[in-house]
Amino acid sequence: MKKVVILIALVTTLISCNKTTKSEGVESTSTENNMSDTQKDQLFACPMHPEVTGKKGEDCSKCGMELTEPVVQKEPSHDHSNGTHDHNDNSTVEPKVVETTQTSSTPFSTNGIIDDYLKIKNALTKDDANGAAKAGKTLYKTFNSINTASLNASQKKEYLDIADDAKEHAEHIGDNGGKIEHQREHFVMLSKDMNDLIQLFGTSQKLYLDFCPMADDNKGAVWISETKEIKNPYFGKEMATCGSIKKEY
Repeated sequence: MKKVVILIALVTTLISCNKTTKSEGVESTSTENNMSDTQKDQLFACPMHPEVTGKKGEDCSKCGMELTEPVVQKEPSHDHSNGTHDHNDNSTVEPKVVETTQTSSTPFSTNGIIDDYLKIKNALTKDDANGAAKAGKTLYKTFNSINTASLNASQKKEYLDIADDAKEHAEHIGDNGGKIEHQREHFVMLSKDMNDLIQLFGTSQKLYLDFCPMADDNKGAVWISETKEIKNPYFGKEMATCGSIKKEY
């Protein structure tokens, strides 16, 4: 009789342990699933336009930069007014604010913009529409990669006003390889934007503001050059030396 009692107690203990193990396994799996869902729902914001959010790796709809800044999400509120634990699913999402500081690891610089602009200018002086198109696409990308974190609010506004306009002209030049007259029309406006940019933020290299009185249907147009020698981008080889230096930066 004692052996039967001992056997029954042993079986009962084994069954109880087995249930506990299964229960812990289910709870662990549920936790892992919840973590996975949270990670999938993580949003990221544009460094220059924090109001634009989406999945990591997507492009900003305003400037084309990659969404890399994690968005801070508020926890859903708990309504205990009726004695229950109801959750309010109307949670709000606030984009992470990108603060303007003077200690950015990548300081603001116009050097890359100027270098790409000069590549467009040099291609046009050689009547190389495809080379100008390639440089135009590069300039467009460079504008989108500029770090403005070290600028104050006023400087950033002035920069973005110039950059938005210049990007449009760079895009037209980049999209119209083989149509050099159309490229030169947009180069007139792009050169004005570059002059404004250099006057506002300066330059680390010696540059010259050149002027051709016959460009833009005899209205005259400027361009930026890295050499004193006149090489006209508006007429190319046809009138390579037409123009004069108006200013040194």
